[in-house]
Amino acid sequence: MIIILMGVSGSGKTTIGKLLADSLQWEFSDADTFHSPENVEKMRRGIPLSEADRMPWLQDLQTAIKHWLQENKNVVLACSALKDSYRQFLVLDSDGFASAKGERIKLVYLKGSYELIQMRLQERSNHYMGEKLLNSQFSTLEEPLNTISIDVAQPPQVIVQNIRTALGI
Repeated sequence: MIIILMGVSGSGKTTIGKLLADSLQWEFSDADTFHSPENVEKMRRGIPLSEADRMPWLQDLQTAIKHWLQENKNVVLACSALKDSYRQFLVLDSDGFASAKGERIKLVYLKGSYELIQMRLQERSNHYMGEKLLNSQFSTLEEPLNTISIDVAQPPQVIVQNIRTALGI
């Protein structure tokens, strides 16, 4: 199974993802590591990525997901996946069919208020995604329907337990 933790920057995807993966003894992967150096530099400068910037990143993530599924790996993936089209792209086969892949991929939306996320980003250091891009993150966000939504205002261990309970794992 692959659990994709999605949400805006500062929602806790990496922190919660690492804790969740550790609690399950699964592999953890951060979609940030799939970005090109050019994309990272744009974001560091506060420039939102274009669709053209994102496409190679999404393709690399789709390939990684496909390999993990073929290898029957259990992985927690921290990935913003802000738009529905990005989420659909990640769960589709290269032929464009969701097939059995969708059954083995679970999406968890880490949801927080603008004010909470802004406060977290102001406290964050040593990360290229700063507060400058917060407006574009929330503007781009298309909240997922029919998925697990977790309130990120709670302590990390509570969030992890809520995810495990919601997924029955």
